Amino acid sequence: MGNQPLIVLSEDSQRTSGKDAQSMNITAGKAVAESVRTTLGPKGMDKMLVDNSGSVVVTNDGVTILDEMDIEHPAANMVVEVAQTQEDEVGDGTTTAVVIAGELLSKAEELLDQDIHATILAQGYRQAAEKATEVVEDLAVDVDADDTETLESVAATAMTGKGAESARDTLAALVVEAVQSVADEDGIDTENIKVETAVGGSIDQSQLVDGVIIDKERVHDNMPPLKEDANIALLDTAIEVPETELDTEVNVSDPEQLQEFLDQEEQQLKEMVDKIADSGADVVVAQKGIDDMAQHYLAQEDILAVRRAKKSTVGALSRATGARVVSNIDDISEDDLGFAGSVAEQALGDDDQNIYVEDVEDAKAVTLILRGSTEHVVDEVERAIEDALGVVAATLEDGKVLTGAGAPEAALSLELRDFADSVGGREQLAIEAFADAIDVVPRTLAENAGLDPIDSLVELRSEHDAGNSTYGLNAETGEVSDMTDVAVEPLRVKTQAIESATEAAVMLLRIDDVIAAGELKGGSGDDDDEAGGPGGAPGGMGGGMGGMGGMGGMGGAM
Repeated sequence: MGNQPLIVLSEDSQRTSGKDAQSMNITAGKAVAESVRTTLGPKGMDKMLVDNSGSVVVTNDGVTILDEMDIEHPAANMVVEVAQTQEDEVGDGTTTAVVIAGELLSKAEELLDQDIHATILAQGYRQAAEKATEVVEDLAVDVDADDTETLESVAATAMTGKGAESARDTLAALVVEAVQSVADEDGIDTENIKVETAVGGSIDQSQLVDGVIIDKERVHDNMPPLKEDANIALLDTAIEVPETELDTEVNVSDPEQLQEFLDQEEQQLKEMVDKIADSGADVVVAQKGIDDMAQHYLAQEDILAVRRAKKSTVGALSRATGARVVSNIDDISEDDLGFAGSVAEQALGDDDQNIYVEDVEDAKAVTLILRGSTEHVVDEVERAIEDALGVVAATLEDGKVLTGAGAPEAALSLELRDFADSVGGREQLAIEAFADAIDVVPRTLAENAGLDPIDSLVELRSEHDAGNSTYGLNAETGEVSDMTDVAVEPLRVKTQAIESATEAAVMLLRIDDVIAAGELKGGSGDDDDEAGGPGGAPGGMGGGMGGMGGMGGMGGAM
């Protein structure tokens, strides 16, 4: 071959190696963390996100912000996955996890500049994360399933700073009641808590319905709008004359034959309705259609009927009322029916009529109705409620809670520095860097509350040195104090945040070669300098952070 170069990659491919690749990926991760950092804590700011169609979302929920930003850079997306994992596993702590991941990358960059190898950093970070998990588990305290006061504190902490401040205590009580209602021996499935929103009224007018709201109206105006002490039949079949499976052709030679044919169909429908009525059903919820003539006969029998209900709604009704879903009307019996104290058609806000199935004994499916003055307010309250439901469920499942407000991070930082002294070799530097990175949480809480981060951090460390492990930063008063009764978080929020942030940081640090099949997309706009991320990342990767164009689309909101 002589000295001819061997071309392996296509002309469109781009390759970035060594420190250039590490620097580019670290820059991407830091940019993602920086984009949500100002939203952390009770005094966090909101972001206004505007998509291409002009739709506006105002929120400070970390995972929502990152989803709406439409990030394309692959390294940045790995940090976004940290938030998504946190949301799936716990429901809260997404911003904390991303901010920690970004700070771990930032501290690693300093060590890489000192010629500390990425493998050493990865090993040290993993040791630190393992130790950190042990420390927070030791800090955690037990909580009983019937300790409503602590559970409400957990829910309130998750909702703090998320647009629900004015009615935080009311909403926290509703969330705890909802989660306790659906808890059973198999655990807690928050899918059994349906959240409905209604624009109009104030947030504190939100309510919990022990049962299910069906987003349908009764199928016939002559049906009763209210049934009390109702026996409920659930059908996953239609109340219609079944069509033949084979293509058939009916030849009618005179009007009498046509009338006989119609009478026969009508008789079949009458028999179906009679069987439902004979079972004792007062209310029928069908997953499929109900023929017009069947609607007439049901109304004659004084039965309230709903058609084309969602499969999930029928499932929720089954759990709530105890009804069995019937597939064949011929087989329906009294044993298949569920019970509810009230089934009524009423309006939810300014929307169309809905069917409320309420007063259900020992309901295993409930509905939270959230109210607010505007659509943006209601949407943000809904996001806060989703977070609160997740953390209360996690608390009940694990039975462990921590004091929040930066207290665990301050304790971790001290413990990790002591731990670093006991570890030999260069890993010690990585563990110390991890301890410094963890401090980003209380430091950011202070910054977002308009306080001096250095003064707050020094005071916080002083209290923890003195053995006050429950002392954190009270963003309302600006003081470092005992936050045991003020900010409470599930243990899982912290352990998951530490684990997922560490794994993401380690994965990015271990990448020393980036080979792209083509130029990384620039997101929005042709000018990489305006793409929202640091466009001058080294290595010729199409502007490096150009794929974070979604940030630039948010204008001054960031």
